[in-house]
Amino acid sequence: MSQLPKHTHPNLLVGVETGDDAAIYQLTDDVAIIQTVDFFPPIVDDPYMYGQIAVANSLSDVYAMGGKPILALNIVGFPVTLDKQILTDVLRGGYDKAGEANVVIAGGHTVDDPEPKYGLAVTGVIKPGDQITNSGAIPGDVLILTKPIGTGIITTAGKAKLAPESVINGAVRVMAELNDKAAEAMLEVGVHSCTDITGFGLIGHLNGMTNGSKVAARLRLSDVPVFDGVWDLLSQDTAPGGTHRNLKSALAFTRWDDSISEDAKLLMCDAQTSGGLLLSVAPDKVGAMMNALEARGVMGKNIGEIIESTEPYIEIVA
Repeated sequence: MSQLPKHTHPNLLVGVETGDDAAIYQLTDDVAIIQTVDFFPPIVDDPYMYGQIAVANSLSDVYAMGGKPILALNIVGFPVTLDKQILTDVLRGGYDKAGEANVVIAGGHTVDDPEPKYGLAVTGVIKPGDQITNSGAIPGDVLILTKPIGTGIITTAGKAKLAPESVINGAVRVMAELNDKAAEAMLEVGVHSCTDITGFGLIGHLNGMTNGSKVAARLRLSDVPVFDGVWDLLSQDTAPGGTHRNLKSALAFTRWDDSISEDAKLLMCDAQTSGGLLLSVAPDKVGAMMNALEARGVMGKNIGEIIESTEPYIEIVA
């Protein structure tokens, strides 16, 4: 990306410069569109649930920006040799989840691909100036996370037949949950910054926030919510390749307390699918935010804070 030209336009409110979750383009004084795209190979065996998770994941970027997703197109890679009923089930899962979000899937594009892939190109809407980005965090803000982490470890262990069914089912249920209710709470109470936690893991996406906001952050490992069974799976060396790559990248900007184990470092960098929102909230709004999340049946965990620094970094304490 560093070798590509940077596009500037007076109507482009959010582009690639801060690594935000989606692009925002202003159409009128009252309307801007949010554009995002995401797709990935199957992470679960059930085609229908794979479709549900893929769509929940694709819509999440719009919610993280404070917008409302309204329209989407399917993006499909599928081998011609595979039973077409599998593809039907994937798409049905996707359509059902999109319907839950009141999003219209109006077609899409399919290519022959040896490895199945599915996701969406999504269009959302927002009023110009109301967008929430990853570059507004302020020192003193409290960091609140709305879903547990560990899905990369669980799904990788599931492929290797190492994860108990109850652990897999728990992660699948949460991955298929939309972030719409968390976004509603965010808009009701107000936040300084937000990002969703997906492929770069908790540390990687927080790094985008600290870089964009020109601040540092401190996370408390003991307060980070983790799916049941993840610590046992980590002891069996089940972290996916993406998680290991995330950890390697994180070494450049993360300060680890001496008590943090290698397994814990991998967990904090675990590549998530359809993870929660990470909210940067003013201290005097934390109580209201927790209440707003709870009223909507959404988990909210205070996991750390934003700290002032001339050099963006992330500190992990026990």
